[in-house]
Amino acid sequence: MTDRNPSAYRPVPDDESFARQAAAGGISVLAAIMLFITAAASILEGISAIAEDEFYVAGISYVYEFDATTWGWVHVVLGVIAIVCSIGLMSGTAWARYAAVGIAALVIIANFLSLPYYPAWSIVIIAISVVVIWAVTAWQPAHRA
Repeated sequence: MTDRNPSAYRPVPDDESFARQAAAGGISVLAAIMLFITAAASILEGISAIAEDEFYVAGISYVYEFDATTWGWVHVVLGVIAIVCSIGLMSGTAWARYAAVGIAALVIIANFLSLPYYPAWSIVIIAISVVVIWAVTAWQPAHRA
């Protein structure tokens, strides 16, 4: 006789685990959509900085001052990587969860460093990135037996 039980003898999951999995699925979709929105915003922010340097006005000199074109390329690259991660999250891959947290953290750092160029927009993107990190880390996917 084998150690495995046939499926007929397995206990039926209770309603609470179904509700928990439904919430986890919703959180994962929310995280993927929020990451996609953040990525699209970062790409648009980067394109506007690359296309026209004078669009961003820095009023005060900061220690970490870079050219607006440099920040534009940083935002475009992070945005493209974040879109790939959001597609991975939508398909439910495990690597996308870890990559999404890492990319969202890098987006937070990049937007913090670009605060002198466009403070209101950077603060909004930082807030959305925090929500993405929360949503991805709060999601506990079901373990398959």
